[in-house]
Amino acid sequence: MKAALIRQFGSPSEIVIADVPQPEPAAGQVLVRVKAAGVGPWDALIREGKSVVNPPLPLILGSDFSGVVELAGSGASDFKPGDEIYGATNPQFIDAYAEFACTSAKMIARKPANLTYLQAASAPVVAVTASQILFEYAHAVAGQTALIHGAAGNVGAYAVQLAKNAGLHVIATAASRDAAYVRSLGAEKIVDYEDARFEEAVPPVDIVVDTIGGEVRERSLRVLNPGGILVSVASPIPQEMAQRYGDRVIFFLVEVTTSRLNAIAALFDSGELMAQVGTVLPLDQARRAHEMLAGAPHARGKIVLKIAE
Repeated sequence: MKAALIRQFGSPSEIVIADVPQPEPAAGQVLVRVKAAGVGPWDALIREGKSVVNPPLPLILGSDFSGVVELAGSGASDFKPGDEIYGATNPQFIDAYAEFACTSAKMIARKPANLTYLQAASAPVVAVTASQILFEYAHAVAGQTALIHGAAGNVGAYAVQLAKNAGLHVIATAASRDAAYVRSLGAEKIVDYEDARFEEAVPPVDIVVDTIGGEVRERSLRVLNPGGILVSVASPIPQEMAQRYGDRVIFFLVEVTTSRLNAIAALFDSGELMAQVGTVLPLDQARRAHEMLAGAPHARGKIVLKIAE
């Protein structure tokens, strides 16, 4: 089978397309014929050898995917051949950029009926991340106000939709070119981060969704209510900040599970969530996809590799 892999850590130039043996599912896994694979920043961190997960080389990149079950291993009886599924491959977040992949049965679910394979592959990690931020860590409730940074980005866009659907007041930071899009997702107020300092333009908020980190995270603390909480997926919290703010400032790593994916799928199928696919490329252009992650021009939304029809 064809796969996009790396033999050493480094730049996108390390990605090669190679013929590799088709994997066989172990206990608790299913073999999937991959239809599409999402491309995310965590893939770049793994490629660079900078991720908190540390899979051995050589490795096939990619974690987000959609596809069709070919074979279920022992202990994976919830899935059968022919099932259309989506999710993440495994806790190491690798192996999705391939024609076939073995995936953990605990990290997949049946594909939302309303989504294409491309749309489904764009969603698992980022949609679950946004949901965990708001409801498992910030414990968001109707009537609260949330400041969502990077609202036109993949995590941010889902956070805006989920917050709005839950009855929160949503303030978003985004570039002016993305303002109409972010407003269509449910943001009530948008601050152009290229033209204004958000901490001077927004009232105190109950929740900050931090997808940026760095000085944006530090400045966000100035607008946080005394009982508010900041949840970050950008980078670990600096020690001094953690000591000062305690559990009001949280960093976490996403946990993609079948139950969380089922909840997200229900929202897609009810029309409460909208997927945003950006640039679509074939598998043999995985290197180009990673160049886009590094800053090369691409369409707004998730970059997705189309593996099969």
